[in-house]
Amino acid sequence: MLAVGLTGGIGSGKSTVAQRLVEHGAVLVDADRIAREVVAPGGPAYQPLVDRFGREVLAADGTVDRARLAAVVFADPQALADLNAITHPAVGAVMAERRYGPHPADAVVVLDIPLLRAEHRAALALDLVVVVDCPVEVALDRLVTGRAMPAEDARARIAAQVTREERRAEADVVIDNDGDLAALGVAVDRLWEDLAGRAASGASAG
Repeated sequence: MLAVGLTGGIGSGKSTVAQRLVEHGAVLVDADRIAREVVAPGGPAYQPLVDRFGREVLAADGTVDRARLAAVVFADPQALADLNAITHPAVGAVMAERRYGPHPADAVVVLDIPLLRAEHRAALALDLVVVVDCPVEVALDRLVTGRAMPAEDARARIAAQVTREERRAEADVVIDNDGDLAALGVAVDRLWEDLAGRAASGASAG
């Protein structure tokens, strides 16, 4: 089994890369999806989140209103830090469980982690890290044009993340996604050939 960390800033195209890898046969462990699970009613981070931010961030049915919560935390660095302190340990525990299986011996397990750092590599025993990267101006245009996000909100979300330089410093492989979808598809297909080959070699060696 090959454990691959996948990361990239908002608007980089990381989710598109993840989906194409799944189409090739990768097993996806999605930190964002798990983050939704742990803050669902009854989840390990739900009550701590309500205790910190109040019922104002809940929808009428008692679930977390992600848009309301985002409006709070992306305007307040301390609030964002508090949210991360509540959710990250719970997300990490679930990700570790799913990273280790059960999976076939030659599986490529892709752990999609938007805020991947050096400690994730160690804690999740990642074999390599893939970073999807593009210039900030390109990401901003994708958010404003493609997702209809207000420019001010898009800039705030980009600013709240780690820098491009920090992400690239953790990378074993960088996919530059400043072009079109066709070019990205070619790059991901080449990446898959490499990952599948590594996984198969590891399974054979094992």
